Amino acid sequence: MIMSVAMKNIYSFLVFICVCSSNVFAQENRAQNPIIFADVPDLSMIRVGDNYYMSSTTMHMSPGVPIMKSNDLVNWHLINYAYETLGNNEELNLENGKNTYGRGSWASCLRYHNNTFYVSTFSATTGKTHIFTTKDLENGSWNKIEFKPSYHDHTIFFDDNGTVYMIWGAGQLKIAELKDDLSGVKNGTERVLIENASAPAGDNIMLGAEGSQLFKVNGKYYLFNITWPHDGMRTVIIHRADDITGPWEGRIGLQDLGVAQGGLIDTPDGRWFAYLFRDYGAVGRIPYLVPVKWEEGWPVLGEEGKVPEYLDLPASEGLMPGIVASDNFERRKNDKALPLVWQWNHNPDNSLWSVKERKGYLRLKTGRIDTSFVQAKNTLTQRTIGPQSTGSTSLDVSNMKEGDFAGLCLLQKEFGLVGVKFENGTKKIVMVSAVDHTSKELESVPLNQNHVYLKAECNFKDKTDTARFYYSLDREKWTAIGSPLKMTYTLPHFMGYRFGLFNYATKNVGGFVDFDYFLISDNKLDKR
Repeated sequence: MIMSVAMKNIYSFLVFICVCSSNVFAQENRAQNPIIFADVPDLSMIRVGDNYYMSSTTMHMSPGVPIMKSNDLVNWHLINYAYETLGNNEELNLENGKNTYGRGSWASCLRYHNNTFYVSTFSATTGKTHIFTTKDLENGSWNKIEFKPSYHDHTIFFDDNGTVYMIWGAGQLKIAELKDDLSGVKNGTERVLIENASAPAGDNIMLGAEGSQLFKVNGKYYLFNITWPHDGMRTVIIHRADDITGPWEGRIGLQDLGVAQGGLIDTPDGRWFAYLFRDYGAVGRIPYLVPVKWEEGWPVLGEEGKVPEYLDLPASEGLMPGIVASDNFERRKNDKALPLVWQWNHNPDNSLWSVKERKGYLRLKTGRIDTSFVQAKNTLTQRTIGPQSTGSTSLDVSNMKEGDFAGLCLLQKEFGLVGVKFENGTKKIVMVSAVDHTSKELESVPLNQNHVYLKAECNFKDKTDTARFYYSLDREKWTAIGSPLKMTYTLPHFMGYRFGLFNYATKNVGGFVDFDYFLISDNKLDKR
């Protein structure tokens, strides 16, 4: 039977549709970069059996150094923090006009050795290196070690002969042996490991090689670093050596999309990946996975030197509730006071908040006078997520005092707020924007009731980086207030934008507000 030209064309078209549909289906069932579209920078990752664990940086937030777990390298959920508070000083406590924005604790190192988990970090705020150890990463208590000085971007490495090393620095990298109890560096062991670790990327360097992470594979040592050439992009540098003392040879490991800083991880079935992150505007620094092949004793990153969009790993099930989550503030008897998705901006005053005083509500109380939002204590935050996300809350303002200001924020140096101010005996809904070093009240609306609903919508798609604020009196009709906020990732805060719930006093202490819930959605048009 001879097929007509028309029938052939129809057949070809149907085959094309089937192939396209098959490709779409295949892509939908594969992981996609970035694996986490949220601020999870400075990754350190290990595998223990079939489980993967990861630590990250959260700087001025408490609790700090979040620990995440996954069984597929893609779907992660928070399981713990290394510490509740890093230290106790004016900067960490937001006292006397001081703060530690963009500092706090920096890049951590996560290791597993002899049935013990080790998490280390360093801090310019405390001037110390901090090491936390536990046998049970999810439920156990932490043992804490700290010593001076603060070793920049260090990695801890347990060698096969029992020696424990630390490598640190930027540009010039140093190495030393740690004491047996990890309480500091052994005297006389410190030396230069690599004089100029940035050299493989050329001479015109803006950021000297840092972010050290050391691995041993098949008897060879592999040191990962990030560097940044002028007029270039963030770049992965890899050095290798047969002996930890050297000599070391280095080369560029990856130079694509600015995806850099991290290390190596293998799967139980023998595959290898590099875990790295990318600066992505106002949402922050977002994690990527890059496949690795081994050629002539070198890890070769990417597909023909490029970061792939799709990976041969299970698809993401979303970041909720593993990385961010809604919260109705209902607590059962055995629940923790707050889910792990929440972090306080700096150290909290635990006497001034509660989820027990009014069942099903978060109560934030004022205990001191503050002159600015960024210096106010007890702002409760969690990450924004991309490409779009919405945060909303309900607020009971019946117990505010004159001068109080409470509501919903997007926290960064150039922040945005929507909330309720109590001024001159009356309440009003306001939108405040802080751009170009100045905080301005852009719009206000009289409030004649004690309950109000607030919402912030964020658009990070293609680095659009804009947000809008809304209020509602009935949770049905939403009204935009103020102007769109142009969100900007700034180095003084060094963190992606965060949703936050806040309440602070400017005239009288002792007032309080009650938040009924916090809802987060990745649907910009969410109307809940």
